[in-house]
Amino acid sequence: MKFVNQIILGDCEQVLKSIPNDSVDLIFTSPPYADQRKTTYGGVKPDEYVDWFMPKAQEFYRVLKPKGTFILNIKERVVNGERHTYVIELILRMREAGWLWTEEFIWHKKNSYPGKWPNRFRDNWERLIQFNKNRKFKMYQEAVMVPVGDWAKDRLNNLSDTDKKRDESKVGSGFGKNISNWVGRNEVYPNNVLYLATECSNRNHSAAFPIDLPSWFIKLFTQPNDLVLDPFIGSGTTAVAAIQLGRKYLGIDTEQEYVELSNERLLDTQIRLPIIAENQEEYKTDNIEG
Repeated sequence: MKFVNQIILGDCEQVLKSIPNDSVDLIFTSPPYADQRKTTYGGVKPDEYVDWFMPKAQEFYRVLKPKGTFILNIKERVVNGERHTYVIELILRMREAGWLWTEEFIWHKKNSYPGKWPNRFRDNWERLIQFNKNRKFKMYQEAVMVPVGDWAKDRLNNLSDTDKKRDESKVGSGFGKNISNWVGRNEVYPNNVLYLATECSNRNHSAAFPIDLPSWFIKLFTQPNDLVLDPFIGSGTTAVAAIQLGRKYLGIDTEQEYVELSNERLLDTQIRLPIIAENQEEYKTDNIEG
């Protein structure tokens, strides 16, 4: 597959037309937010954002495997003093197009910069919206388990009779818990809030995210040798995370500068991880006109 382990220059809507159906295991991306990154990507007006994105989403749907997952990192911007609704409108249009809005994760930015605004507080989080083609999809929850925490020391040593059996929710939701199931365990499943710093090793892209962000989702939704696509690859963080975890990657970007930057970071990563590099196909910069 010539498109595997490549960073391709071009518009993802056009580039992906040459990619076979059902070939990608995970799509993880952060597209330009409405009216942002104007100096590099031109900016998309909030009122036009959904119409701009949906033809690309159609190609995402086609290339994603039936049990694959699409994670979209996005956040509404403020227009005329209120949050614009383009993210909500996008979710609804995605559902109309056949996508399932399966889950929503929150990236809590632990070290975002302080500031003062006349009618709101510091923006300290971003959405990561999960879409799927089917209700049954690949998910490897054990890969992202976290330490059980200090709460277990006292809590699990003093179990009540209720703790030793399934305790049904008092509000009739159908959910319940059995605290005794966690006795002797060192790890538990995480929640859907990711506490990650905004700092990253790359300073040359206008909206780079920390490598731990794509890494977490790559571990959750893929296995080694699976293919991860980032159709707005930017500085290459998603591809670097894929390499580090033994996955294959495909990155696309409209900016030559970022394609070159991505390839530089990938080459450096492969040099530092020679065992992984030996198992990868040689990549080069391709130019596919949109």
